[in-house]
Parts: sequence; C-alpha cells; structure tokens
Amino acid sequence: MTTAQRSHRVVGTRPVRPDGVEKVTGRAGYSADTRLPGMLYGRLKRAPHGHARILSIDTSKAEALPGVRSVITAADFPGDREEMIRTMRGHTTRKWFQDMIMASDKVLHYGHAVAAVCATDPHIAEDALDLIEVEYEPLPPVLDVLEAMADGAPILHEELRTVTMLGRGMPGAPINDNPSNVVSHMPLEKGDPDGGFEDSDIVIEREFRTGMAHQGYIEPQSAVADWGPDGKLTVWASSQGAFNFRDQLAVILQIPTAQITVVPTEIGGGFGGKLYMYVEPIAALFSQRTGRPVKVTLSREEVLTATGPTSGTYVRVKIGAKRDGTLLAGEAELAYEAGSHPPSPVAGGCMTVFGPYDIPNERVDGYDVVLNKPKVSSYHAPGACQPTLAVESVLDEIAEELGIEPMELRLRNAAREGTRVLDGRAYPKIGAVDVMEAVRNSEHYRSELGGEYQGRGVAIGYWYNGGGEGTATASINADGTVSLIFGSVDIGGQRASLAMHMAEAMGIPYEDVRPHVVDTESIGYTGLTAGSATTFKTGWAVYKLAQELQGKLQGRAARIWDVPSEQVEYRADATIHGPPDEDGAARSFTFKELAGQLPGTGGNIAAQADSNETTWGPSFAGHIVDVEVDPATGKVDILRYTTVQDVGTAVHPSYVEGQMQGGASQGAGMALSEEYIYDEDGRLRNASLLDYRMPTTVDLPMVETVLVEVPNPGHPYGVRGVGEVPIVPPLGAIANALHDATGVRMRHLPLSPERVLEALGEI
Repeated sequence: MTTAQRSHRVVGTRPVRPDGVEKVTGRAGYSADTRLPGMLYGRLKRAPHGHARILSIDTSKAEALPGVRSVITAADFPGDREEMIRTMRGHTTRKWFQDMIMASDKVLHYGHAVAAVCATDPHIAEDALDLIEVEYEPLPPVLDVLEAMADGAPILHEELRTVTMLGRGMPGAPINDNPSNVVSHMPLEKGDPDGGFEDSDIVIEREFRTGMAHQGYIEPQSAVADWGPDGKLTVWASSQGAFNFRDQLAVILQIPTAQITVVPTEIGGGFGGKLYMYVEPIAALFSQRTGRPVKVTLSREEVLTATGPTSGTYVRVKIGAKRDGTLLAGEAELAYEAGSHPPSPVAGGCMTVFGPYDIPNERVDGYDVVLNKPKVSSYHAPGACQPTLAVESVLDEIAEELGIEPMELRLRNAAREGTRVLDGRAYPKIGAVDVMEAVRNSEHYRSELGGEYQGRGVAIGYWYNGGGEGTATASINADGTVSLIFGSVDIGGQRASLAMHMAEAMGIPYEDVRPHVVDTESIGYTGLTAGSATTFKTGWAVYKLAQELQGKLQGRAARIWDVPSEQVEYRADATIHGPPDEDGAARSFTFKELAGQLPGTGGNIAAQADSNETTWGPSFAGHIVDVEVDPATGKVDILRYTTVQDVGTAVHPSYVEGQMQGGASQGAGMALSEEYIYDEDGRLRNASLLDYRMPTTVDLPMVETVLVEVPNPGHPYGVRGVGEVPIVPPLGAIANALHDATGVRMRHLPLSPERVLEALGEI
C-alpha cells in the first residue's frame, strides 16, 4: 500500500518491464552465456590454508598436460608491485590490489587463488589444477575481529600501520610505527558526550556480535575476455559498473582505458557483491597470452569461499536518556572485519549508527580490521545493519526501564529536517517521523498477539543514499519513439524507471521509449549501480536530456514555421505550439507529427546529458516482525512481517515493493541463519547453499509493504534511493521480537537454534 496521492502521469504507475519477456523466456544474455569462436576456458587453483606463506609453485606438470594453453601465477601480473595506485576505495599498493585476485607471497584466506590454468576444455583445466604443486608454510590464522586487534595477534601484512581516517586527528597519519591488523581508526564526535551521559538519568551499555554473511546472488561471477591483435581488450562481465571494471582493468593490466571495452551483460543479482573483480583480469591475461578469447566462471563453492561477503562485527553501544525519554548521549565502538584486505564498510556503520535520531551528543569510534577471511565487499547499506541492531536493542531496553511504549520513545527523539549528523551535515527534508508514525498507526503494530512464545519487535533503520555520475543519450525516431541509451547496469529495474523518467518529462507514452544499456565505448562515464543512487543520478541525467530534446524540437518547429524559436512552446502533453499563422490560425504539432517531419527538415534529433548531483535524499525504514520460538528446539519462525519505508516518490511501485521485500528477506537471513563457519585452521566449513542457510519461501511469510512518500526536493520527481535501507532494520526488529517472545535478550546474531536453545536454558 502507499500513503500518498499520485501527481504524475507516468511516474508512479506500474508498466510492464522492458526486459521481462527476455528474462522469463530465457533469452536474456548473461556473461556465462557469452560464447566466441575458438574460446578457451580458465579455472583457478585455491589454497587449502587459512594463512600460509607460499614457498614455491611448480606449474610444469600442468603446462605439459595436452589441451592446456597457459598457466599463470601472481608473478605474471604486470607493473611495479610497490607502486601506489588509486582504486575506488582510495590509494593502495599494486601488490595489495593484485593480491586480492591472486596470492603472491602469502595466502591470506582459505580459498585464496594461487594460480590459474587455461585450456581447450573446462574439464582439462580442472584436471590441470591438480598437477600444480604448491609448497606452503602454514601460519596461525586469526579469525575473530577482537583477536585480530589484540597485541600478539598473527600479523597479515607486515607493512600495515594503523592510520586515522576522518574525524579527530590527522587523516591518513599513522597512529604508531608498529605492524597491526587494524587498518584505520575513524573517530567521530559531536556535542559533549561525556556531559550528556553525566546529565542522563539512565545509561545502558551493551555489546553485540554479528557473523560474516554473503549477498547470496544467484549468478556466480563469470567473464569472457578477448584481447585482439590490435591491442584492444573487450570484456563481457557480470558487473555492477562497467566503467568501474574498465578502470580497474586498466590499473591491473597496465594499459590505457581507451584500449578497453567492457560490455555489461545481464546480471543475476549483485547487492554490492559485484563491485570488485575476481575473474576478469585472469581471463584477460590468458587471452593476451593465447591470442584467443577466454572464459572464466566460478563455481558456487568458489563464490562463497573467495568472493566478498559482508563483515562480521563487534559493536558496543551506550545510550543515555532522561526519565521523560529524551535521549541525551550516544556512544558506539565498531570493529569490522575487512577480510584479507581493507577496507571494510565500517565508515557506513559510523555514519548510520544513530541516524534515525536527534541525539545532541554522540561519539563513535570505528575500526577497520584485517583477518584471515575473504576480502569483504559491499552488501546493501554496507555497514549499517550491525550498529542498528545494537541501537534498536538498547532503545527497547531503555523504553522498558522507563515504562515508555517503544515507538513513542523513538518518535520523541526522531531526526527531522535540520538535525545534524556526525559529519556535520544537516538533514534536508526527510521522512523519519512519517515512517515512525506509519509504523505506530499500522494495523500490524496495533494488532494483538496471543500465542505462547510469540513476540513482536520493531526497529528503525537509516541509509544516507548516494549520488555520482550518470550519463544518458537519446534520439527521436521518425515513428515518434525515443531510443534512450545509458550505461547504468540494470539490476533493480533501471530500464523501466529511466524510461518512465523520459516518458514523464516528454509527455509521451512509456511504451514509446526504448531503453538500452550499452558498453563503455557507447556512452559517457557512468558510475556504479550501487549506493541506492542509480535511479537518482541517471534519472537526473535523463530529465536534463528531455529538456535538451524539447529545446531542439522547439527549434525544429520554429524552422518549419519560419518563426523565432523563443515563440515556440513545448507543452506537458507533448504538443508543440507556435504563434498563429498569417491568417490567424493556430499552429501546432503533436510529438509524433513533428518526429515524422524530422528527416526532411534537417535530420533526426539526438542529445546527451550528464549529471553529478549531490542533492542527497536520505531514506528511513521501520520494520515490524512477529515471531514464534520453539522452546524445545530453539527454532525461530517469522509469523508476520511488515516493512514501512519513505521511498521519496515510488517511480515504479512494484519495483519498490520488491526491493523492500527483498531487503527484509535478506536481513531476516542475516538475523536467523546466515553465517560463515570456520574451523580452527581457517577452513570454511559451510561453502554450499545446503550448509550456508539462506531463507526460502518456506521460511518467510509474504512481506507486507507500506510506502510512505516524502519526495526528495533535490530531484525533479522526488526520487530517493530505495534499494538499501530495507536491509537495515531486520536484525534489530527480529532480536527485539525474540526478547518479547521469551524474555531473553540475545546479542550474538544470527539467532541460530543452537544459540537460542542455549540462551533459553540459562533462564
């Protein structure tokens, strides 16, 4: 359901998605579907240790196997390995950047790639992997974030020194000269936290732990590379950003970006997990060596073992309040697993921990920590879920201690327009209060729960949403249709939402806009499909593009009528009007009429526009969940789930509802069952979808959605990002529901049956 009336003609409707037929009929082309003449196949050899020094690698037997065309190790990557290079996450050495793809001197996590084979057949390539002989010196792994921070912990990178990032202190300056697993410390503060706690009538401080979890996209990473004899490299990739991959390839392979074309294929899910490359550079090196196209595809086990999940975390939260429920001070300490290489999403945690609330005094210390697990990647609202669990749990404790209804406590302290966040910025127009009121007034929240061991929990989440660069081009065809071209990878419905932008701005039917996602040679630079930014940023570009097209149509009509262009008007109903003719008769064209005259009056019309808007539109979500706990087994079942969210303007409400339901489902998995389990030697023990337990349709009810629409004034149609904030509240809401059902407050998630049963036994 939605809480706002529609004011647009196309935006806010539910048209058929442009890519729907191809996807349901199996005609859509994914990267693994790419086949080129003479194609070879690559496979990767992975380390069986969690932490080990590589003493030697002998590839001679593999190279001698019939059908093998090439074998590579980290030594085959070009460039000075000590050179400092710029990546999308900051500056690092070439060695670190390349080691994330293939280990050189040390193995830093179980499944770390150490070599790769290219052969005429994938089965030959797999057989050849067994012929590669690697001698290791096993080292003790460090698998816990607090243990990794402790004095005397095994050190992953001898050259690593802790630096200060943002906040108090000198950014980028080493804290000391001792090797450390702590990559950076982010200290942030506003107001007087110590004074706020002194003035508080109640102060509650708690510690929380969460496990490492994977995004769970259906499509494994796959890429095809074709390095031509002219030195041009073309890569077909499953990526959340074709330009990002192009730029990373240029850095790794030491060739100009002008020699690289990345073709974004359809993508079978990403959720932040396909921002980094794992197979593309390897396929490219093989293609350069063999002169033939090469495909490298990961197995499901490799996806779980060696691609980027989200961080396991330690979170300590302390909140002080007056007896009337006014929050005076908040303090948080966040330690995030980065995996084998930085960064972790701890910055996202620091910026969102107290985001839904107006707390005058805050202090946050974030720590980015390496340890012997795969290098983490983003996962919907990266870093925000874990501190939200902590804050929402502590707020429920405060409400219980003070005898204040949980949503009333939250509403008394809700952030509003003008509330300042930790980085000093003031919120623009936001919907935090609207979301909280919608939660409190919802039928679900006001309904009764009657069963034994049943409970209800709520939580509020915040995500700041991003912006970035977006580019779009369009041409008007003689039949009155518009070809819309852009470079944003379509994961969550960008083709539909951007076509709706164009149709709305031009006043033409949605069906007359033909959207296309193209490669890096065919469009201007476009940033990642990430950060809940794509419809916002590329939508801005499409809106500007429509204004360009309207201006050109006015100019063409003026030429036909032989009048000054300033006397011609393009109207919202897609008609073009000019001054009366000599006889006083009105002059006008419909859009289609004028489009039909373009070829004979100067040629077809095309335009390009780009954007890099910074008019951010933060989003808030409130979740209500009912659970039932089996006291005999510890199993937690979700009975009912409602998600309320400020979506700005729901461009395509069906897509928005799907994002809300998907995020809630993923968050429920993180809360109840999803967790990487390592043995003491650093080996991942549940690297399959049988043992790594994601929720399915039998585990969840239909997630109910309530769309609150508080338009973002920084976008022509009020767009706010909607994809990430739905995953922020579930951990807190489910933990609070479990407490309501059992009286047990659990602070180590996921809430597996074993953990719940143990906690119930301690009552």
